[in-house]
Amino acid sequence: MAVWLMKSEPDEFSINDLKHRQRENWDGVRNFQARNFMRDMRIGDTVLFYHSSCKVPAIVGLAQVSKEAHPDPSCWNPESSYYDPKSTPEAPRWDQIEVTFASILKKPLTLTLLKSIPELAGFPLITKGSRLSVMPVEENYWQVIKDKLGDI
Repeated sequence: MAVWLMKSEPDEFSINDLKHRQRENWDGVRNFQARNFMRDMRIGDTVLFYHSSCKVPAIVGLAQVSKEAHPDPSCWNPESSYYDPKSTPEAPRWDQIEVTFASILKKPLTLTLLKSIPELAGFPLITKGSRLSVMPVEENYWQVIKDKLGDI
């Protein structure tokens, strides 16, 4: 099983929203590299749920991939902010996955904390210029993060 980090702005969709709904399509991804990462996700993979663009960016919870990549219909809706006129049902450009809530961390792993851990120096989340909303978490980084999770 792989581990992924997925960013969401908490005023748009938070870990509490996922907890309330239990399961949700992760849609609106409009970066080809992030989309390709979603295409690599498999049912049962772990997702680190990260709150971004907020006062205290942090890994705040865990989820699991519950449905693999499939076309994101928001790209066909001209009323949607995710509309893409180059995408059609016959040739979809954008995908979504489904995630299922697993847990909320008792203590979020803040970006400041993550940056202070020497073993995470190369982790893409804290590397300058890394702006992807979906990214794989390599095994060595996952082990360090898992150790910091402690008692979820």
